[in-house]
Amino acid sequence: MRKKFIVLVVLSLLTAASGQESKTAQAWTAKTINWQTTDKDGTKWAVLQGKSDVPGEVFTYAAFVPAGYQDRHSHSSDAWVAVAQGGLRVSFGTDPKKTETYPVGSVLFVPANVEHTMAAEEDTVLIGTATGPWSTHHHQGHRHH
Repeated sequence: MRKKFIVLVVLSLLTAASGQESKTAQAWTAKTINWQTTDKDGTKWAVLQGKSDVPGEVFTYAAFVPAGYQDRHSHSSDAWVAVAQGGLRVSFGTDPKKTETYPVGSVLFVPANVEHTMAAEEDTVLIGTATGPWSTHHHQGHRHH
């Protein structure tokens, strides 16, 4: 049942991200995402639908967060995030050690410019929807274990 839930969440996010352009049916699993960028800290990123750099355009993305990763940051726009693999540890408070773990099937709303800590104890894949132009601002406490 969990897998069906994730598929429905992802399909809902993709539907929300669709513009007026010609559409092609597509599907991904956590293992079939074509990662477009890989950072030195092991995180990966891919835009699945839409464009992340176009002002006002809704887009859907995938993010890979490796085991042991922890970062404090904020984003330039609101984001809806579904956990597709692993478990995401998040702290929206000022104490980055007070995190809550969100397992597969969890959906989070992260408002624009809200500083938060994101971490993972196991390899984690997120599917998110946001509005361009997208940028991430890293705060103190960025580290990779």
